Amino acid sequence: MLILTNANAGTHDTETLERIAALLREGGRDVALRPTGSPEDLDRALDEHPAGGSGDVVVAAGGDGSIHGLVARLRARGELGERTVGLLPMGTGNDLARNLGIPLDPERAARLLADGTPRELDLLVDEDGGVVLNAVHVGIGAVAARRAARFKPYLKAAAFSLGAILSGMRETGWNLRVQADGESVADGRFLMVALSNASGIAGGTAQLAADGHPGDGRAELVVSAATGPFARVGFALRLREGTHRHREDVVHTTACSVTISGEPFLANADGEVSGPYTHRCWTLDARAWRIIAPG
Repeated sequence: MLILTNANAGTHDTETLERIAALLREGGRDVALRPTGSPEDLDRALDEHPAGGSGDVVVAAGGDGSIHGLVARLRARGELGERTVGLLPMGTGNDLARNLGIPLDPERAARLLADGTPRELDLLVDEDGGVVLNAVHVGIGAVAARRAARFKPYLKAAAFSLGAILSGMRETGWNLRVQADGESVADGRFLMVALSNASGIAGGTAQLAADGHPGDGRAELVVSAATGPFARVGFALRLREGTHRHREDVVHTTACSVTISGEPFLANADGEVSGPYTHRCWTLDARAWRIIAPG
């Protein structure tokens, strides 16, 4: 078992990881801890622990960004089908862990790594080969994530709510066209377009796709036209409990491929904000990877 850690982790995190590694070794496992701070570090660690050896299970110790980076790198190396992935949630939002039922307590998560079984999950892939494990947002979700980033060290998960509030007061929408499986489903001015493989986002503070399932071969698509000031507030409140999809100004459907085009927009994939873009497409790759998680 190869555990990939944050090279910039503090003393508390390092002590926790050493304790977790010792716990896992009690079962006779060969457990290696490797600090990584760049894709090059990650490549070196994977090269040292090739598939079929002690690196059969590769664990990301961190948050959504850490597991996103690991899966993206494994796919780029052509090793995603050869490796089983694990997660020790040590991030701010931990959305993937929450959605999959992976314990947020490190020792309970370690017991799952020791005793759990792999679960096959879908993956969303963009035209450049970038991956989405949990959800990708265009519009206010991406702007909110960028604004929340500076508050995360101080406010933790509460930073997501603050970023959403700041963005909701300033943004009035983007002119976009949305296609699902080759068919136009929305064309106009929208507050948010989101494609999700699971339910919760923003550190568990919002339920984007209440029916989302990461292994059903379909992705949930949500398009919100709640651009007015009162509509934005109403949408945000309904988003917290997952009932936003029943609003008249929301389009909700499922798809295997989604294309968004229009005026420049940012995209937030698993908390990683990129862009601006004027065209972006995501395609679902069914059962593309496996992770140790509750069934």
